[in-house]
Amino acid sequence: MPLRAPLRRKSSKQLRDLRRLDACIDKLTAVKDAPPGTEVQLPEEDLVWLCREARRVFLAQPMLLELDAPRRAARNSNLRPDFNVRVIERLHVCGDTHGQYSDLLKLLAMGGFPPASNYLFLGDYVDRARQSVETIGLLLCLLLAYKVRRPASFFLLRGNHECASLNRIYGFFDECKRRYSVKLWRVFGDCFNCMPVAAVVGDRILCMHGGLSPELESLDQIRALARPTELERRKAAFANRDSPSSAGRTPPTFEFAPTADEPPSRAAPSSSTPPRTAPRATRPNTPARSY
Repeated sequence: MPLRAPLRRKSSKQLRDLRRLDACIDKLTAVKDAPPGTEVQLPEEDLVWLCREARRVFLAQPMLLELDAPRRAARNSNLRPDFNVRVIERLHVCGDTHGQYSDLLKLLAMGGFPPASNYLFLGDYVDRARQSVETIGLLLCLLLAYKVRRPASFFLLRGNHECASLNRIYGFFDECKRRYSVKLWRVFGDCFNCMPVAAVVGDRILCMHGGLSPELESLDQIRALARPTELERRKAAFANRDSPSSAGRTPPTFEFAPTADEPPSRAAPSSSTPPRTAPRATRPNTPARSY
């Protein structure tokens, strides 16, 4: 698997960073044949370093990525009829991984590790499953490894779970606290706040984690979003744009609705309302039934 970045014509600091990055990748991919759920305990200082280096990469990228579409080679009569068109570049668009590290390794093995294949991940790398640290750690490693060799081969977008208010309650915070520290969770959050949120492939396909906001009227609104930014602020930013359709309208508010497992709280009855004490209707002389 071609995982290592080139080490030629680099400064001494770049050489040390690339060797450190290669060591992290080797350790993370060493469990590809192990049973699912096998944990990889990277040192916390390496994870902090990965987050800070990836944060610089994200800030150097635009908020709206513009990617080239996969190209095909010209027809070659020397090839077999069913293989007369060869794909010379592939772009795999991948959805949620949600801490399922063994599935991520299988996905990369099937599609090919970069730079053999190009990847665009649409967010939601953490929460729900038990290996969020390994999942986001390997993706950040690949992002850093190929920003030098092939900058257009690996991209990460932000999902709604790359937000402190969500991954605080859906598992990522507890995993960081159990395996490392709360400080690491905060470092990850600072990195997430700088990720791009959308991409356009071949000027035709718009890719993002969620749906289209009713306040989104132009892609320039996405390009104009500032970073670092929290997820709620990013949502509300669309409502605050000066546009003819939004003039005179009150910007919508965003809050979390109760989930299915958490019904909305009911107001307590007022003291003036007498309590209902109607007895349960019973039938006299009715023999008990056994089931």
